[in-house]
Amino acid sequence: MKTVGIICEYNPFHLGHAAHIENTRLLLGGDVGVVCVMSPNFVQRGDFAVFNKHARAKMAVLMGADLVLELPTPYALSSAEGFSAGGVYILDKLGVCDYISFSSEAGDIVPLINAARVASSDDFQENVRLWLKKGVSYAAAQQKAADAVLGADGSVFSTPNNILGIEYIKAVKALSSDLQPITMKRVGGEHDSDTGFSASAVRLQLRGAMGTAADRGTVPLSWRAKTKEPSPCPPLPEHSVSVCAEEIRLGRGPVFMENAEQAVLSRLRAIDDFSQFLGVSDGLEQRFLRLAKSEPTIEAVLRGAKSKRFVMSRLRRVLMCAVLGVKKEHTMFPPPYIRVLAASQVGTDILKSMRKAASLPIITKPASVYKLGGYAEQMFTLEAAATDFYNLAYQDVSARAGGSEWRTSPVIIR
Repeated sequence: MKTVGIICEYNPFHLGHAAHIENTRLLLGGDVGVVCVMSPNFVQRGDFAVFNKHARAKMAVLMGADLVLELPTPYALSSAEGFSAGGVYILDKLGVCDYISFSSEAGDIVPLINAARVASSDDFQENVRLWLKKGVSYAAAQQKAADAVLGADGSVFSTPNNILGIEYIKAVKALSSDLQPITMKRVGGEHDSDTGFSASAVRLQLRGAMGTAADRGTVPLSWRAKTKEPSPCPPLPEHSVSVCAEEIRLGRGPVFMENAEQAVLSRLRAIDDFSQFLGVSDGLEQRFLRLAKSEPTIEAVLRGAKSKRFVMSRLRRVLMCAVLGVKKEHTMFPPPYIRVLAASQVGTDILKSMRKAASLPIITKPASVYKLGGYAEQMFTLEAAATDFYNLAYQDVSARAGGSEWRTSPVIIR
């Protein structure tokens, strides 16, 4: 059986994600196992995931994925390069994956492979450094370097999914991995748009469906899985709606950063040195130190830190890394283990093969991390603390209890 890997967030799982899995199987033909490496409770845009990782992993398995693995928080909160490198490393070390599949605006692997080759060249990197010295953001510097080196072909760097695809290809090459990259045209709305099958559009509708802070948690009566009432979020497939409805019924979502704003601000104000956290450089530590001590809201902190050089996505990641204690040292080494979040029956068969082929330890029972010790135990402990903080944003007070990371087993769908 062929096995394909997908690096994802599924925040939450929508019809565009379902189409990607289905089209990947159609492209490869025959019997294909799908293994996903998914962001945990915090996502690459620097935010709380709208539903917890086990719920999102369950959505994925119900909609066609066979096995969902965790991308640890430090890599999930990294730049596109760090995010991609962490995910590709896990897929490579599974020992069972033949392909890595991703959607892109290009929909064609050839220009992305060419762009990845150019982006690794000395000429390209020197152009990036020159533009960074002029005070522009990394994304803008990369685009200007692409325009200078590639000319009209540099437009491939102008869209977010293309950029992630380029980083996946670069990571595969850096590892000398046997993974074969494949891509297909992105289905649905644009990345971070408010329309179409984009996760941003779904989150916007979820936010609207929940009403004001005072009545969150009372709305989901019309979302119960067995009712025939239409979903407030049409881009969500039926299984995703069912999982969302159950999480809302249990008071565990949808989760937004403002749900835990006081906790976030409290942590920020207790920090005296921001320079230690992932993503901080070029004087950003002084901006955060000043703003965290003075501003009354998260939005005000981020707005005050924003500049031509520091774009909002980077600022959100820095903020979350500071809140969760994710330091630069946490991504100096690759992920130390493979954590299973959910599996189908086929996924359990893939897992059996992985146990023989993988070159990283596989965690299905959280307590087993104690036997690993060292960096693996340190990373898992950081993950457990991140989950404890995430839980503070739940609507139901009883769901905010600590220690859930150590008590939660993978979701198995048979």
